[in-house]
Amino acid sequence: MQNFDDIRFYKDEEVNDALREYVKHPMVKALLQFTFPEMKSSDIQAILGECHSIADFQSKVIYLSVEKVLEKTSEGLSDNGFEELDSKESYFYISNHRDIILDTSLINYTLHDHDLIMTASAIGDNLVQKPFLMALSKLNRNFLVQRNQSPREMLKSSMKLSEYIKHLLFNEDRSVWMAQREGRTKDGNDFTQQGVLKMVGMAKGDMDILDYFTNLKIVPVAMSYEFDPTDMLKMPEVLAKRMKEEYKKSANEDFNSIMQGAMGQKGRIQISAGKMLTKEDFDPIREKELSINDQLKEVSTLIDNAIYRNYKLWPANYIAYDLLKNENRFEDKYTEKEKRQFDRRISRRVDVKNPLALNSYLLMYANPVINKMSLNEE
Repeated sequence: MQNFDDIRFYKDEEVNDALREYVKHPMVKALLQFTFPEMKSSDIQAILGECHSIADFQSKVIYLSVEKVLEKTSEGLSDNGFEELDSKESYFYISNHRDIILDTSLINYTLHDHDLIMTASAIGDNLVQKPFLMALSKLNRNFLVQRNQSPREMLKSSMKLSEYIKHLLFNEDRSVWMAQREGRTKDGNDFTQQGVLKMVGMAKGDMDILDYFTNLKIVPVAMSYEFDPTDMLKMPEVLAKRMKEEYKKSANEDFNSIMQGAMGQKGRIQISAGKMLTKEDFDPIREKELSINDQLKEVSTLIDNAIYRNYKLWPANYIAYDLLKNENRFEDKYTEKEKRQFDRRISRRVDVKNPLALNSYLLMYANPVINKMSLNEE
């Protein structure tokens, strides 16, 4: 077996030692105090002492941490589609990507509730530069996607990553989660990057790529937050892109986004699992006799459409669309009170006298409506 030590998460026998090493780190202590606010330090230590596997740590600590985040920063999490999945099967979940940590945390929270196999999840190594963040990610079954490499290094690491995903799904019977794109969607326009699928398919060996994707048991997942707590933080990059200017992240930008994403108000949240992609879904692509790249483009569209179809639209999405288009097309989808509240949100976050800034902010919430309308199913 290939050596995956540089990208893998902890083995169960490494978990307790890692917890002992990092339990006194200020950020880890803060996480534990947030999760167990009424408990004495010695009682929290006792809980950690009982964690001898990732499953222990996730069920005894992280599940409760996510529950607290939902309780304090949301109006509830709902889900659908997961009841259709088999608790004995491992799946390859591909979702849209809105929040650095929460997307995968909430999917695993949902899988835990449905007694489904929880995921190993991809995370960019740029997000875990601090040792305690690296440890926490490995304790949560995250594996590393290596960034900022030369083309030659990238090819090599992509092959290893692809082999590791294959190993997890087929040898470990472990479900895997991966975002549909590198980096979060900043403008609300979710789409699957062909490069992600190309990397996933690198481990296919001599198998036809569409047969390989069938064997992966791909389940598209739609993550839908009523309000994006990081919408303001995303605006500078969105505006720079629209003005065709180079954008450089500040030193702590990712960490600030993680914290704001976790602790900012999100309203309601829904996670929807689409139907698993099967041979019947891929056969029409096969019949077109396309090049590999064109096949990947078609598979990207297949995943995108499943995500758009299952994406839960909230009043804010419809309000943003109507404001953007200066229409009342969806006025039956929201109340006057909800419109006033969204207007206040805009005025607190955007310079409304800057047309580009206002347009960009509205698009962030309106694009899911536009994408869903593109299906001609609503």
